[in-house]
Amino acid sequence: MTAYLVRRLLHALVVVVGVTIITFLLEHLLPGTLARGILGPHSSTAQVAEFNRQNGLDHPLVVQYLIYVDHLVHGNLGRSFRLNESVDTVLAQDVPKDLVLVGPAFALSVLLAIPIGVLQATRRSKATDHVLTVLLFGFYATPSFAVGVLLLELFADKLNWLPAEAPQSTTVGGVLADPAGLVLPILTLTLLGIPLFSRYMRSSAIDTLAQDFVRTARAKGLPQRLVLLRHVLRNALLSVTTLVGMTLPGIFTAGLVVEYLFNYPGTGLAYYDAATGHDYALELGITLVVAVAVVAGNLMADLAYVGLDPRIRLAEPK
Repeated sequence: MTAYLVRRLLHALVVVVGVTIITFLLEHLLPGTLARGILGPHSSTAQVAEFNRQNGLDHPLVVQYLIYVDHLVHGNLGRSFRLNESVDTVLAQDVPKDLVLVGPAFALSVLLAIPIGVLQATRRSKATDHVLTVLLFGFYATPSFAVGVLLLELFADKLNWLPAEAPQSTTVGGVLADPAGLVLPILTLTLLGIPLFSRYMRSSAIDTLAQDFVRTARAKGLPQRLVLLRHVLRNALLSVTTLVGMTLPGIFTAGLVVEYLFNYPGTGLAYYDAATGHDYALELGITLVVAVAVVAGNLMADLAYVGLDPRIRLAEPK
């Protein structure tokens, strides 16, 4: 186990470094500059040159990247010139708010998708399966902004049941103080997440139902409910576990469009503003957090495999 974790952590380090290099290069190849974004489009060439000199942006890209890595090693993610705050501070404010928004949506998506997938598997090729398939594929094929707009049109505009704008507080406490404003964004993300998990759960449950140990359990006279809970569900969860681990970074990024649509002050909206304002430090900081989340999610999925199926063992070097 220890050797496996060490190898995975080394691989993770390589992945994270690679992500920072690619992102750093791509950001500097995009049209526009940080100086123009901060000083304005009508700033003079002399003003831009002075800004670049003061902030080390006149160095070659390789030197700029090495300086950035040196700051990372010392725990400094840089400073957002547009917000005039350290990236650490921005993330410390926004990530908890993302957890409030995307966390419940993520949990609801998984908790609802599992029984839906099992139900479809047990009703395979029947009316229930066909109806749910059409509905789920409809949500899966619909862009997130379209789902959000439809919900806004129905619940905020036509029925006037819920506010159209998400809570605008800069703190988690302030966000939680306005639960009505969270309903539509969370519902949007939940409706988008259910089809993804339910389809995997359906396929996995169908495969599990065809296994010999399930037929043996049924031949022994076990009720259908116990067969599903004790034998089908646990084994079918293996494939969904991988998907859950891979989608954990959605806590930071999957809500980007939804956060922009509902004007929710989270990491997704911050990343959008940073990208449009050429705020390199904030873009890199959020990208780095997402890269670490991707690696951590995959590692957690591998470890969860062992808990769900004792037959699986992490490979140790011989």
